[in-house]
Amino acid sequence: MSGGRLRVAVLMGGRSSEHEVSLSSGRSVVEGLDPERYEVTPIEIPREGPWLITREEAAAYDVVFPVLHGPFGEDGTVQGLLELADVAYVGAGVAGSALAMDKDLFKAVMRDNGVPVARSLTLRGGAGGTAESPFGFPVVVKPARLGSSVGISIVRTPDDLGAAVELAFAHDEKVLVEEFLEGVEVECSVLGNEEPVASVPGEIVPLASDWYDYEAKYAEGGMELVVPARIPTETAAQVQKLAVAAFVAADCEGMARVDFFVAPDGAVTVNELNTIPGFTSTSVYAKLFEASGVPYGELLDRLVALAVERRERRRALRF
Repeated sequence: MSGGRLRVAVLMGGRSSEHEVSLSSGRSVVEGLDPERYEVTPIEIPREGPWLITREEAAAYDVVFPVLHGPFGEDGTVQGLLELADVAYVGAGVAGSALAMDKDLFKAVMRDNGVPVARSLTLRGGAGGTAESPFGFPVVVKPARLGSSVGISIVRTPDDLGAAVELAFAHDEKVLVEEFLEGVEVECSVLGNEEPVASVPGEIVPLASDWYDYEAKYAEGGMELVVPARIPTETAAQVQKLAVAAFVAADCEGMARVDFFVAPDGAVTVNELNTIPGFTSTSVYAKLFEASGVPYGELLDRLVALAVERRERRRALRF
């Protein structure tokens, strides 16, 4: 600590295609952390990589706040580095981060824990010309380990399937062909370590396109967030219950945003879980907790405190 203030390093940028989104999130976190409580150091990781940090440099901070989206930051790699450096850090650990990033493995764990997810077929090997859909059309094709809707296609005819698979393989060595789910897209934020809590669910209304793609997520006026979501009270309660269940089953701590589809018949299906969601004050994660009575500054305080609590708890273990 420095003069009674916690020393917090905010990691942002990184090598993934979500570099610019990460910079925006990271700068918002830097501005949102109370300077009377924290001595904040922003660390921007270049897009081209690599970057180096020694154990001595990591030890200069009380808490590291990774705001790195996608591969090389949200997938357990940076979390492993911070574990080796023995420094407290915000968000999920190595296992939870890696699991949530891999949509194929995530779905398997959710199914084993009774959490409903969309049916999918996993492709490996990079060849898209012979791909088939066992779910009919339309169907969703996506890289298994990427975020922000990068490389994702909604395929409406068999003739377009091969090109969509090839596009996804350009971003990852593993690709999912996933059943298309009709319904309202709903998101729910989760906060906590051993006793996580869920926010009020919000409804995503894409405006820039007919589905929640990259443009809808990040373009000005690309989407509307309706809070609370326009779903029945009992359905909202089910969303919150499943959000916490997915968070726990995925071995997450700190924070996550869980994304859902709510079908016209009220069935709730988990789409994916993001361990480091967008983190500006106007991002969905923060806005849902603001609507739940936790303003942005307090949310950051809680996340830093959870990072410190986990580190102290784990230090009591015998390795």
